Amino acid sequence: MESRQIGVLGLQGDFAAHIRLLDDLESPSLIVKKAEQLDQVDGLIVPGGESTTLIKLIDAFDLWAPLREFAATGKPLLGTCAGMILLAGEVLNPPQRSLGLIDVTVERNSYGRQRESFEASGTFSPDGEETDLHMVFIRAPRLVRLGPAVQSLATCRDDCVMARQEQILVASFHPELSGDPAVHRYFLSMVAD
Repeated sequence: MESRQIGVLGLQGDFAAHIRLLDDLESPSLIVKKAEQLDQVDGLIVPGGESTTLIKLIDAFDLWAPLREFAATGKPLLGTCAGMILLAGEVLNPPQRSLGLIDVTVERNSYGRQRESFEASGTFSPDGEETDLHMVFIRAPRLVRLGPAVQSLATCRDDCVMARQEQILVASFHPELSGDPAVHRYFLSMVAD
């Protein structure tokens, strides 16, 4: 199978941890900072960070339309933590701009501030088969509503913490910090399909 190149939006946040994990999985990757680089990748990860800062940087780099156009091609996107906020259809606490690519409502900082960050064991059910997954939550947003076409893929403490609608995958937690490549492996399988 031909390797597909995965882009990681490199404006802010811990994009380097995603790159390291992709390297461990022997997947070619590219840090994306400019619109024209989106043409070079087959899937895109929008990492965690600070969502209001990311919005300002997307404005500064004029990336709103190119990111929407990338999604419109059918290429997969994975948004983790702040990346999930950016991909969401609706954002609360406070309301803010987003790309509106997945029919979910997310609440910012819903699990608490920095000091309430935590690690926990959850379940990941990508193919209907449940497996345990270590999860890292840092000022995490909560999925408070899933649209009818959105599938829950992972839960933790009775909350849906990962969801998918067609080629858009989002997670409340930081899979790049867990030491388990299962989420990235699943995303690579989405890109391969």
